[in-house]
Amino acid sequence: MNPAQRNQEAVVSHAEATLVSRSCEIPDVSFRAFLADQNAPRVHWASPDGLELVGGGAAAHLTASGPKRFDSLRDEAEALFADADHEGPEATRPRMLGGLSFDADHEETPPWTGFAAATFVLPRVQLTRGDDATWLTVVEYGPDATVDSAADALDAARESLSELPMMRPSGGSPGVADRHWRTPKREWTAQVERVTERIRSGDLLKVVLATALDLELAEEVDIPDVLERLRRTYPECYRFLVQPTDEAAFFGPPPERLVKRAGRSVETEALAGSMPRGETPEDDADYAESLLESEKLQHEQQLVADTICEQLEQFGDVTARDKRIRKLSNIQHLQTPISATLDGDAHVLSLVEALHPTPAVGGLPLEAALETIRETESFDRGWYASPVGWFDADGNGEFAVGIRSGVAGGKQATLFAGNGIVGDSDPEAEWDELQPKVRPILDELE
Repeated sequence: MNPAQRNQEAVVSHAEATLVSRSCEIPDVSFRAFLADQNAPRVHWASPDGLELVGGGAAAHLTASGPKRFDSLRDEAEALFADADHEGPEATRPRMLGGLSFDADHEETPPWTGFAAATFVLPRVQLTRGDDATWLTVVEYGPDATVDSAADALDAARESLSELPMMRPSGGSPGVADRHWRTPKREWTAQVERVTERIRSGDLLKVVLATALDLELAEEVDIPDVLERLRRTYPECYRFLVQPTDEAAFFGPPPERLVKRAGRSVETEALAGSMPRGETPEDDADYAESLLESEKLQHEQQLVADTICEQLEQFGDVTARDKRIRKLSNIQHLQTPISATLDGDAHVLSLVEALHPTPAVGGLPLEAALETIRETESFDRGWYASPVGWFDADGNGEFAVGIRSGVAGGKQATLFAGNGIVGDSDPEAEWDELQPKVRPILDELE
């Protein structure tokens, strides 16, 4: 059966199904304990503005592949959300959580078993935290879903929730028994040299080269524990989890918003160019000043900002604000906040499709940069540097860029890092700049 036939069957099944969602406010509960109690698929989303979602099980799935995957997702979502019956606070409205692979032709090979080119889940049971309150939501979806069945399911979920501990003791890190870079330093620096030569020849402006760090863990990884430690260490970042099966989970604390749509309002940013944090306030300020004074980093950042603005202009009026320094726990970046006011009713997935991959994770010109990436990188990016987030029935939603990320399961983990290469990039300096980008997850596993 080809993808078009599968999509048609899915639309037909959605037409025969009913979506009923019911919510209730509950006392605060350990999201970590809740997540640990759920079966796959499991999803988690937390944004710096305070919204946090965690869900288990699937009332419905959306999957898609190939160059038309965004069209398929929008069509299926429209059918799925049609005539949805939701009762509860606005924050608990049904949302699809998940993401997409970096390349549309992605294949589900290890460590990406279970990860389609696009996978979104409508959680069967979900906790939502925001505005100083916590809610429990249950979704019934299918030809037999009714208000009564949803109410019964909510009662059962609330009873199950009451049996969970208010706090779940934090386990220790699994420990790292062995590690190796998929692209060793010598090979990496040779790749950078080849790419800089091509850039200087005039074919390219920028290419983002990535590599992966494979880890053998001393003990099996506990994903809820790792997410909890990331919450404490990187409260200023997004946090996400997409776990389609028990085999592997994709997660991380990315600093970069890809796009947020709320009605006609759109927010995004250009985040490119990095320096480490200093051990003293004086050192930290010196690094920040280096970001502002570096012609190479300023050039790289401006390329990203200009391209994002150009990509959004088809949807409405775009405004780029002044550059600033974005400071994280172990790294600092140049950031340009960008906003837009939509002319029409563009779905957030349409904005994601237009923006992904940004020059911060792909390069410029985009097609030539992507061709260079495929020719140069010796591993499959999978979902690394891809859009991860959520969308709702109205086409609102928010997506982060899946960097500072890793995929893990059992005693195996793979962490990812990439750098923007321009004509005057120094291979040794680029290698050094990679190292802090795997630290967010590596620190919680060691």
